[in-house]
Amino acid sequence: MESLVLYTSSSSFSPSSRLSLLRRSQPSLKSPVNILPSSASPRPLLNLRSPPSHLLSPLALFNSKPSLKLQAPPRPIQASPSPPPPPVAESPKGAKIIPLIISLSIGLIVRFLVPKPVEVSMQAWQLLSIFLSTIAGLVLNPLPVGAWAFLGLATSILTKTLSFSTAFGAFTNEVIWLIVISFFFARGFVKTGLGDRVANYFVKWLGKSTLGLSYGLTFSEVLIAPAMPSTTARAGGIYLPIIKSLSHSVGSKPGDPSARKLGAYLVQSQFQSAGNSSALFLTAAAQNMLCLKLAEEVGVIVSNPWVSWFRAASVPALVSLLLTPFILYHLYPPEMKDTPDAPAIAAKKLELMGPIKRDEWAMIGTMLLAVSLWVFGEALGIASVVAAMLGLSILLLLGVLDWDDCLSEKSAWDTLAWFAVLVGMAGQLTNLGVVTWMSSCVANLLHSFSLNWPAAFGVLQASYFFIHYLFASQTGHVGALYSAFLAMHVAAGVPRVLSALALAYNTNLFGSLTHYSSGQAAVYYGAGYVDLPDVFRVGFIMALINAVIWTVVGSFWWKFLGLY
Repeated sequence: MESLVLYTSSSSFSPSSRLSLLRRSQPSLKSPVNILPSSASPRPLLNLRSPPSHLLSPLALFNSKPSLKLQAPPRPIQASPSPPPPPVAESPKGAKIIPLIISLSIGLIVRFLVPKPVEVSMQAWQLLSIFLSTIAGLVLNPLPVGAWAFLGLATSILTKTLSFSTAFGAFTNEVIWLIVISFFFARGFVKTGLGDRVANYFVKWLGKSTLGLSYGLTFSEVLIAPAMPSTTARAGGIYLPIIKSLSHSVGSKPGDPSARKLGAYLVQSQFQSAGNSSALFLTAAAQNMLCLKLAEEVGVIVSNPWVSWFRAASVPALVSLLLTPFILYHLYPPEMKDTPDAPAIAAKKLELMGPIKRDEWAMIGTMLLAVSLWVFGEALGIASVVAAMLGLSILLLLGVLDWDDCLSEKSAWDTLAWFAVLVGMAGQLTNLGVVTWMSSCVANLLHSFSLNWPAAFGVLQASYFFIHYLFASQTGHVGALYSAFLAMHVAAGVPRVLSALALAYNTNLFGSLTHYSSGQAAVYYGAGYVDLPDVFRVGFIMALINAVIWTVVGSFWWKFLGLY
């Protein structure tokens, strides 16, 4: 405090400050208490009627005679006693009781009250009950997502439903580690400022409205999707960093009410549009090529596959891509609608940022290398996750990222925990025959109703789509059910090529159902902008809207193409 007094200009003193200094310079009375007669009791200082000191000038003080009132002994000002502040209610620790009871009850009812089918082993039925409780807890949120998933994993081991090595087997899954590394790429975009630079270019070109930003991001993904066959890599390596930079620039923060200002809408729009971008091109997602490979094994051959795929998907996919940002703009509206000054502000900011810096060039070069290996890696024998690991290694060696950056990326490690648990459980449900049993039940039901092929087509497609709530991987779903459902279509008399393509398109569309339904789902949810109930609600509504678009528009288009 002394330094502040010594270096403060005297011209800045207020009258009250000068008064204080002048009063301190006067000789103090030795016995101020004896000024009053012994019979008089001192009046409280608060009852004195003298004007406030800031209304008296220093000259007035010196010219006035001493007054008993003014020279009363200084006493501490005692405010009237105020009631103590109300005790702050501590937030309850541990699990939320009602969501906990509901989540556990679902699994216990399935395990002990629902009769076990003869075709399903006790181990499989017990795992299904644990899996359903885990999914219910992820929706109702009695604990944070990672913590609840860990409890499900621990339960599967404690009950000897799964061995330790089997339960933790999915932690070595390549797709999961590709997701984790994608989070580190996103941090690199933010740390170097490259994401901010790219985001400002988007704002400069399309930033007059939030809806314009969403369309710019959506159709830029359409352009790069055929050369980048990984929705996870596109989400984590390119679009999430841009969305985060755009959101931070307007004060929209994850895990905060401000998330709905901009970030939540952009995440939902990009997430829901990604399925249509992947469905548009054969090479836009790895599971697309797997679908056609399995179709060949069932005896369904799609001639000239790349062209046939694009031609059949083009009209319904483009209609969905045009409508999705607009629908979400009203279904899940952003608080920020118009930003008319944003282009000029972005242009000014780009000018202040100056030329691209060394770390930005390093980030650009690393991402170009990673994207090239994702495109041509199969021909070179390099898996997508290996390409991502190489890119992260380069960033660490060049100092663009350090290990503390990776350790502090909590969302990456949280995603690793809960997503690996769900992938592992879903894989074991397939291995233990639960999913096959469900498929056979659906097929027998269709035969009992003697449905014609259009009705069977609709029922089978819907069943294939919504069974994905039990899966945490698109490729896992394809491997488990695609062949079986294609065989059901063929048995029901559905045109063969139409059956193969429609199932494959649905494989992309159900990737936006939940926060665990695909790699990109985990990336976008892990960003923290969207609450879990909103993920399920919007995912279900958009699934119905996509079903209507692809059914109505697709029916006319596929009839025109001669697919049926």
